[in-house]
Amino acid sequence: MSAAGNPRIVLVGMMGSGKTTVGRVLASRLRCDLLDTDAVLEAREGRTVRDIFAADGEEAFREIESEVLSELLSRPGASVIAAAGGVVLRQQNRDALRASGARVVWLSADPGMLADRVKGGAHRPLLDGDPEGTLRRMYEQREALYREIADVIVTVDGRSVTEVVDAVLR
Repeated sequence: MSAAGNPRIVLVGMMGSGKTTVGRVLASRLRCDLLDTDAVLEAREGRTVRDIFAADGEEAFREIESEVLSELLSRPGASVIAAAGGVVLRQQNRDALRASGARVVWLSADPGMLADRVKGGAHRPLLDGDPEGTLRRMYEQREALYREIADVIVTVDGRSVTEVVDAVLR
């Protein structure tokens, strides 16, 4: 598969599912850019996700997140987009993903495994307190939304990055 044959892939999934890591390898294989919504958002705002949450609240963060997603989906050329875990929460984002013509891949993972992966990650303000319990609640809230927009579902549990990338490319 080449970038020309598949101009845009969007990776969605819970935090810790490997969107950025898988996206980096996938973009390299497809010889195209990796666009990470959180990284673009932080560069644009000059603040971390945690700082935006603390100063402005989740709703303000979600608004900026929507703007960044829309901007990245409208960029010309082939790309792999690692979308923030919460982009599925807003209907306008789900509509934008569908309308973009991008291939949306849900990197699905068990919340218990995700909790092991993200522990100690200071940049994840939603996980303060009870990471595993929070991830389980978030998964229950978001699972149907990920399913709604996913063209492909790839389970990442027990798989290496290479195995996940191979599955995405299949």
